[in-house]
Amino acid sequence: MTYRYITTPIYYVNDRPHMGHAYASVHADVMARYLRAAGHEVMLLTGADEHGEKIARAAQQANETPQASAERHARSFEEAWRALAVEPDRFVRTSAPDHARVVSQCLTRLFDAGEIYLADYEGLYSVGQERFVTEKELVDGKLPEDKEPPVVRREPNYFFRMEAHREWMRQLLLDTPELIQPAQYRNEVLRLLEEPIGDLSISRPVERLAWGIPIPWDTRHVTYVWFDALLSYVSPLGYPDRPEFARFWPSVRHVIGKDILRTHTLFWLSMTHALGIAPYRRLHVSGHLLGADGRKMSKSLGNGVDPLAAAGTYGVDALRYTLIREVSFGFDGIISEAVIEQRLNRDLADDLGNLASRTLSMVVKYRGGLVPAPKTYEAAEHALMARARELPAAVLALVDEMKPGRAVEQVMEFVKQLNVYVANSAPWTLARDARAAGRLDTVLYTLLEALYGVSNLLYPVMPGKMKELQTWLGVPNVSDVASGASWDRPWGEGVKPGTVVSEGILFPKLAN
Repeated sequence: MTYRYITTPIYYVNDRPHMGHAYASVHADVMARYLRAAGHEVMLLTGADEHGEKIARAAQQANETPQASAERHARSFEEAWRALAVEPDRFVRTSAPDHARVVSQCLTRLFDAGEIYLADYEGLYSVGQERFVTEKELVDGKLPEDKEPPVVRREPNYFFRMEAHREWMRQLLLDTPELIQPAQYRNEVLRLLEEPIGDLSISRPVERLAWGIPIPWDTRHVTYVWFDALLSYVSPLGYPDRPEFARFWPSVRHVIGKDILRTHTLFWLSMTHALGIAPYRRLHVSGHLLGADGRKMSKSLGNGVDPLAAAGTYGVDALRYTLIREVSFGFDGIISEAVIEQRLNRDLADDLGNLASRTLSMVVKYRGGLVPAPKTYEAAEHALMARARELPAAVLALVDEMKPGRAVEQVMEFVKQLNVYVANSAPWTLARDARAAGRLDTVLYTLLEALYGVSNLLYPVMPGKMKELQTWLGVPNVSDVASGASWDRPWGEGVKPGTVVSEGILFPKLAN
């Protein structure tokens, strides 16, 4: 058995889920589904980062306790993932006792090893990012992602000796160029590591912030939210002793946004090195989603698209398809309602939906709704069969590189190839000639079998609609594709001659 561990960011739950959250989670879910289909045992982790100053402040503004606020927002994230067909195997919450126990154990180990010390510190503190910042990080007096400039704070903090691990991190990135993808983010981190990075403040005085995991040897302090949250990647696996950790951790891939690149490299790599945990296998870093105006989506600009509202308007599968297909992972790109509608109408309704609709309607019209048995294959069919055999491996190779958009593009190119095949073979003409009955059977069967293959290849992206399509094709046990049982069946072992098929409109078009 081969194991694969995939994580989304552990989302900071001081507000409701937005499109950026959906983008990362859908990508992680799609990768997990493809890997399961290929026969791996996969664990997909997501969760809620529930401690810190912003949570405490949001709770105060809502006139509730931090625990109640975190509970309410964590529940909204769980509900959002169900609505968007994101199916994590674990949902970690940083307020859970099991997680707090792992954090306390790790802190104690590092303290006993001399990796943590107490010191007074004065510096610029970003309330928005909940960390101390340097002058060189500021643009026009503040961090680009913050609304307000940082404030000067002086307080006693416990520090982790992050600087001591800088050279090891730099050499790791030089030795494993594939560790951080796309490559521009690895290069960005390497530039950071060329100069001293300092040590990391990992505590906050209780007199200022009580909402957090207490420092085990000094309850006058609570743990810095990022030190706490990053350990939620290992706590659900029962780090350090449970078998799940040994099975899954060596394959771990983190899916994050570029705004948390620094924490997942400088912070997390130095922490894992100090704890003796192997570094992650891959860090997949996404770009920013932009609104229709070309600016980064933000609540203050009002240029974002609510993912749950979009799923309600365009359908969950159309939204998932657009998130995968429209913006290449690792780069900035626009997601707007117009973009989603265009993908729905053109790719899904015109190309895939039309192919399915007219194929099924021709089987109903010309063969009484029964799958015909193919007769003699000609060059056109052999070309399609060859491409169908190649596609699963090609798709999986691209997904493995976190290029699901290109993988789906290849499948949709095959759909276009099938539409050309329909036009060239002209089943409606064959149906008028009794002598061409065998040829018509072959053409219709070829289309049905190819559609079944397409439904398998696109199931991880659009599980709802592909399950519906497989039902119309009369394929039993449609859920088998999710576990890999029918992922890569040889040509001829999908749809069965004599099976009853059904008609339907897979992707109704939206009127402009």
